[in-house]
Amino acid sequence: MARTDIHERILAQRRLRTAQGRLRQRRTVARRDGVRLEVDGRWLTGFCSNDYLGLASQFEVGAALQDAAAREGAGSTASHLVCGHHALHEQLEREMADWLQVPRALLFGSGFAANLAVQQALLEDEDVCVQDRLTPASLIDATRLAGCRLRRYPHLDPEGAMRQLRNAPGGAAMLATDGVFSMDGDVAPLRALSLVARTQEALLYVDDAHGIGVLGPQGRGTVAEAGLGVREVPLQLATLGKALGGYGAVVAGDADLVEHLAGSARPYLYTTALPPAQAAASLAALKLARRDDWRRERLRELIEQFRTGAGRLGLDLMASSTPIQPVLCGDESVATAMSSSLEDAGFLVTAIRPPTVPEGRSRLRVTLSALHTPQQVQALLVAIADARERADRAAA
Repeated sequence: MARTDIHERILAQRRLRTAQGRLRQRRTVARRDGVRLEVDGRWLTGFCSNDYLGLASQFEVGAALQDAAAREGAGSTASHLVCGHHALHEQLEREMADWLQVPRALLFGSGFAANLAVQQALLEDEDVCVQDRLTPASLIDATRLAGCRLRRYPHLDPEGAMRQLRNAPGGAAMLATDGVFSMDGDVAPLRALSLVARTQEALLYVDDAHGIGVLGPQGRGTVAEAGLGVREVPLQLATLGKALGGYGAVVAGDADLVEHLAGSARPYLYTTALPPAQAAASLAALKLARRDDWRRERLRELIEQFRTGAGRLGLDLMASSTPIQPVLCGDESVATAMSSSLEDAGFLVTAIRPPTVPEGRSRLRVTLSALHTPQQVQALLVAIADARERADRAAA
């Protein structure tokens, strides 16, 4: 029997994506200046990044990165358990644990690797991981790596989670959810889910990539906002690459569980540690995130402005109180046309299409930053309304 030719396979897949209008292309950013970025020779106002607090380009953060790189070099040179674990890594883990009010934190190269590590290290073949239907690819892929059973419940439905756990007797169980869902911007019902986890003897794991820095007291995220602690949520993921403006992630929580990850999680053991300079930058960003409540207050004001203005203009928003403000477009051709019109008007707003979101639920994923001005938000609203009118005329 002849083997499948991989090149022929990927060519067929490319033809299909082209026919569907779903061929993805990267945009190259030449320069950044706060929320402004240069793309293809044009300066655009970006409303699509995850830099919610505006820390990625903050002077103190950049200075910390440069100073540490000058002292410590460009890289860590090894994995954490060989000779790559630097004092700056150790300090960042301690500071993150103190901020989140948990016993221990463990630094990873990315949120994707952290999610892989948690399930691979804690779950086995006969176990089950029950997840919200809209959890990210990293949590789904983590279940496949662990080899355990994957069960999914309807979005934001604690009763659905309860049913899935009840129907999966035997073995260990994990209940996994986002804190803030990246495409919809809504928040998981963590208090109800914690009760489900307790009654079903499951470990509740919260991927709070989009909640950390933005929600809760001192920006400690959705777990703190829900009034929960390490007893109810033994492990949570806090990214360093979104509101904190850098790169990497930590898994924080129960000391015994985190210690087990440090000694057995393959995505931690067998990869090079983050550059110490990057840890220094994250430490500087963490200090600002803890201290500067004005950033979160400005975000809240901009979110309220955007939602109020969108309502007046008749835009179809989803139920989100976070910096992620999806504008529903329905058909993906409408979403891409509106995104193109916005770029012509000087704004970069990404169109999110299937398979990232369900058929018929394509959208503009507008994200707000504390660096945006009210004038920029108002100009964006006018441009979206105009883009919608153009799309409607083209479809008529």
